[in-house]
Amino acid sequence: MINLEWYRIFLVTARYQNLTKAAKELHITQPSVSYAIKQMEEALELKLFHRLSKGVELTEEGHALFEYVDKSFAMLDSAQKHLQNLKQLNEGEIRIGASDSLIKHLLLPYLNEFHKEYPGIRIRLSHGKTPEITKRLKEGEIDCAVLHMPVNDPHLNIQTLAVLEDCFVVGKDYEEMANRSLTAEELADFPLILLSQGSSTRTFVEQWFATKGLMVKPDMELGSIDLLAEFARLGYGAAFISRSFVQEELNHGKLFELRLDDPLPPRNIGFAIRRDMHLSVAAEAFVRMLDVGKN
Repeated sequence: MINLEWYRIFLVTARYQNLTKAAKELHITQPSVSYAIKQMEEALELKLFHRLSKGVELTEEGHALFEYVDKSFAMLDSAQKHLQNLKQLNEGEIRIGASDSLIKHLLLPYLNEFHKEYPGIRIRLSHGKTPEITKRLKEGEIDCAVLHMPVNDPHLNIQTLAVLEDCFVVGKDYEEMANRSLTAEELADFPLILLSQGSSTRTFVEQWFATKGLMVKPDMELGSIDLLAEFARLGYGAAFISRSFVQEELNHGKLFELRLDDPLPPRNIGFAIRRDMHLSVAAEAFVRMLDVGKN
């Protein structure tokens, strides 16, 4: 096998067409250059240079080899520059999975900060429900995920990113209901607007009613938080939603929170990565910015 350094010596010598100049460029002795070329020629059983009185000149076989070696070292140099850019976070990619609501209301400020600091990093977002996002994470399609808890999976390392407090909200047509405390039974008889089945949020609220011995059937099933808030504002019923997601509407009197005799328990939002997967430099930088586990 030919030493990679021999190829480098061959390349520089071919460019300078002079052993002494090549040695000076490579910071080695002229005999070392001559020896490396001789070893290459013996290994290949081909002459690579014509020895001239004032230097060297590539043979036909040397010219053929030069084309490949020149391109190969150019690619290696490009690879090293690319790796250096990845290391310095000038280039790279991070793949994040989360629901639309968590992307908009929880992740977006972090994404804006990360993009501002590292504009060369490509951010790829994968949206879906928690079970779908969990599956993509385990299959390696994404680097990290923001999930509604609980998620119990031994293959994932999950730390708390945030705590959400949920509530039921109504529009101005039902404002008087917000002036008194309601039982779970009264709420179950009210027109309910819930996220579609299969979402962690839908499962959570159904389980909460089940602990009260109640089974609910929503009047509306919608696919986004924005639609929940909008239909509640228009008077279609009470929407189950995280308070922080509609805090502005609550502050401006566009929505009204229903008070409950038995308050809803808070929900944890987890940040997950695979236990067996080494994060890219870009993903590690994003994790550091989130400061996961210290909130």
